[in-house]
Amino acid sequence: MPATKRDYYDVLGVEKSASADEIKRAYRKLAMKYHPDRVSESDKNDAELRFKEASEAYEVLSDESKRARYDQMGHAGVSGQTHNYQNMDVGDIFSMFEEMFSGGFGFGRRGQARASRGYDLETQVELSLNEVATGAEKTIEFERQDACETCKGSGAKPGTSPVVCNVCGGQGRVAQAGLGGMFRMVTTCPNCRGKGTIVKDRCGDCNGHGRVARKRQVTIKIPAGVQEGQAVRIAGEGEPGEASAPPGDLHCYIVVKPHPVFARHGNDVVCQVPVSFSQATLGATLEVPTLKGMESLDIPAGTQHGEVFKIKGRGLPDLRSYRNGDQIVQVMIEIPKKLTDKQRHLLEEFARTEDADITPARKGFFDKVKSMFSGD
Repeated sequence: MPATKRDYYDVLGVEKSASADEIKRAYRKLAMKYHPDRVSESDKNDAELRFKEASEAYEVLSDESKRARYDQMGHAGVSGQTHNYQNMDVGDIFSMFEEMFSGGFGFGRRGQARASRGYDLETQVELSLNEVATGAEKTIEFERQDACETCKGSGAKPGTSPVVCNVCGGQGRVAQAGLGGMFRMVTTCPNCRGKGTIVKDRCGDCNGHGRVARKRQVTIKIPAGVQEGQAVRIAGEGEPGEASAPPGDLHCYIVVKPHPVFARHGNDVVCQVPVSFSQATLGATLEVPTLKGMESLDIPAGTQHGEVFKIKGRGLPDLRSYRNGDQIVQVMIEIPKKLTDKQRHLLEEFARTEDADITPARKGFFDKVKSMFSGD
C-alpha cells in the first residue's frame, strides 16, 4: 500500500453514489483480477498489494456506518477501524469474505477441509447483427490451466507423492496465540500455503504446480436476441477445482460487430434510406433493406426530411418473449448537387409557382424574421 492512501471509491472504480451491489461487484472483479494465483510471478507483488488495497476499500464501503464516516471525514474517519491487510495472507482475506466468493469465483478456504472450486474464465465471442437475429453456433478457442497429465495434478514427480506439511500437520491452517494468550488467530499455513501437503520432488512438466496451460476448443449455441455485453455461461469449462472440487465455468461475453446499414435500439433496428426531392414530394414506393431481405415501403406525398416509418416485426427477437421488434426507417431527402439544363428549367418554373399556401413553414419563418426588425 502506498504511503498516501488512494480514495476508496477510486480503488474500486465506482462513483460515490454507487449502490451496495455495485460496490460488491466491483470488489469481486478486482479480487479475481489481482488474486496472486492468477498473475505471473513477476506481477505477484504488485497484484497482492492491489488485492489488499481493494479489500480494505471494500471493508469500509460495504459497511454503512464506516462508509458514512469515510464520506464525511475521509481516511481519518475510519482510522483504526479496518483490518491491517498488509500483514495478512491472501487466503486469510478470502476467508473473511468467504460468503461473497463461495460458488462464484472459487475463492473459498484452502486446505483439505474444504477444496476450492475451480476459477471461472472469461472470453469474448463476436457476432454479426444477422447472427443476433437468428442465433448462432460458434466454436471458440481459449487457454486454461488443466491438471498436468504427467503427475495427475499432484505436482509431484511420477513415482513420488506430496508429503504432509510438518508445520500444519496437513490441516492447511495454523493457530497463533493472540495478545496475552487470551485468544487465538487461525491463519493459512505459510509453509504449504493452505494445501496441507508439500511437494518435495517436483514434476518436470509442471514444475510442481500440478497445472499446465492448454488450448481448448468448445462449440457454444448462442440464442437469438442477445445483447452486447451479455454473457453465455458454459458450465464446467473453467479451470479444474482442487482435489474433487468442481471446475469453474466459462463466461463468453457477446460483442456485436457494427452493421454497415443498420443500428440497433433495443429490439428494433434502424436504417436511414435516401430519397429524392421528387419522391418525397409526390410520394413513392421504396425498396428497403431488412435483415430478411428487401421489402416495399410506401411513403406518402409530402414526406418530410427525417420522417420515420415502421415495418412491423422486422426487428430482433426478444430473448424472453421471442417476439420480434420493428424496423424503423428514417427518410433522408437528398438534394442534388448538379442539375441538367432541363431539370434546372423545370425547377425554376416550379419556383415561380410557389406561394405562401404551398410553403407555410417558409412563410412562418420569414414572418418571424420580419417581426424581429419591425418591433412588433
